[in-house]
Amino acid sequence: MFEFRLPDIGEGVVEGEVVRWLVKVGDQVREDQPMVEVMTDKATVEIPSPKSGRVASIRAPEGKMCAVGQVMVTIETNGAPSENVTPETTARIDRGLSTEPTQEFKLSEMPQGKVLATPATRKLARDLGVEIARVPPTGDNGRVTSDDVKRAAGGSPVKQAQAQAPSRKLPFERVQEHERDRAHDHDPEPEKPEWERVPTQKMQTIAEAQAVATAAGADERIPFRGVRRKIAENMARSKRTAAHFTYVDECDVTDLVALRNRARKRAEERGVKLSFLPFIVKAVVAALKKFPIVNATLDEERGEIVLRKRYHVGVAAASDAGLIVPVIRDADRKSLFDIARELSELTERAKAGKATREELTGSTFTISSLGALGGLLATPIINYPEVAILGVHKIKQAPVVRDGQIAIRDVTNFSISLDHRVVDGYEGALFLQHVIELLADPTLMFLELV
Repeated sequence: MFEFRLPDIGEGVVEGEVVRWLVKVGDQVREDQPMVEVMTDKATVEIPSPKSGRVASIRAPEGKMCAVGQVMVTIETNGAPSENVTPETTARIDRGLSTEPTQEFKLSEMPQGKVLATPATRKLARDLGVEIARVPPTGDNGRVTSDDVKRAAGGSPVKQAQAQAPSRKLPFERVQEHERDRAHDHDPEPEKPEWERVPTQKMQTIAEAQAVATAAGADERIPFRGVRRKIAENMARSKRTAAHFTYVDECDVTDLVALRNRARKRAEERGVKLSFLPFIVKAVVAALKKFPIVNATLDEERGEIVLRKRYHVGVAAASDAGLIVPVIRDADRKSLFDIARELSELTERAKAGKATREELTGSTFTISSLGALGGLLATPIINYPEVAILGVHKIKQAPVVRDGQIAIRDVTNFSISLDHRVVDGYEGALFLQHVIELLADPTLMFLELV
């Protein structure tokens, strides 16, 4: 009986929420087959099966938190010796220590016909239509590498492009390779919890939950888990800790609209869809450099305000699962077109549930755009542990007074929420006024960014 434990995903993560099981007790699974979805910090990832066999028991129920090192599932592997992956094993791998076979493992002991390769390499082979058993290995100890697979795929431009696509997998997937190289003592099997003895009713999506309410007028019960629960936890923590203060002002963006219209054709020639958000990101970065207290965080334990020296801008976006925040890292070092392209790609991956944890965390300042929904103002909740968040509203034409004359201009409202423990209201207002000044006259923005 093989025990698979939740690996150490790194970056201080000590647990993950089991969002959905893709297999059930009694199912036959093959090696590398997606087995369970686990979510940490808004990023949901699929964990593949490390072995082929029959699912004997599922130890981590849907909607519950699973600690690193906790047994998630047991798999019958045709009488193979018991193995498990411990937190110590995964910690060694994530620290970058050697995963070469030790004295406890010999390559000659591998089952006949067994190919030594990581799951990522096996998936690459499947994607390229390469039979991995026929690939000549060049890696250490006869291991098939991704470069071996790419060479075997030949010179097809399509295949080469697929082979060069960046991997989005997390460090825990390296555990699968290490499992084949070491065996560990078998911990006594704990008593099965009551929930495991009863078939689990899956309620995976809101649509499925609604289907359960068959009786007329019956209340619907939707599982409160996954991204929705993580959003709730983060929002509640932010409201408990930050002293929210909101400031709102209007911005005349007529010149910005004209500039964006002129730039759209050039952007399209580069395959980029140019919205107003990249301009706002650039204006925010310039203002953060002028008012560094807004690009900060509060370390309450040490009694220190930490001024962040890098500019990672999160842009909140709506998805079927809830609010997600793709992060543009080092936005000060990227062009408008670079930001537009990256933002489009990140948002698309995040909405499809394919974004990695790294792509959804680590922001130093967040922009929340209501886009076409409009609205006069909002009081956005700060994305903890940041100290400010900018709300962006719909651009619309309105009559305004300019030089004593009524004119039709393109205007919008900006609302900024600040942590009053760290940022004074006056300084926060100056920050927003600077953002508005740069967007009202984009020429100034580009002069500041030189």
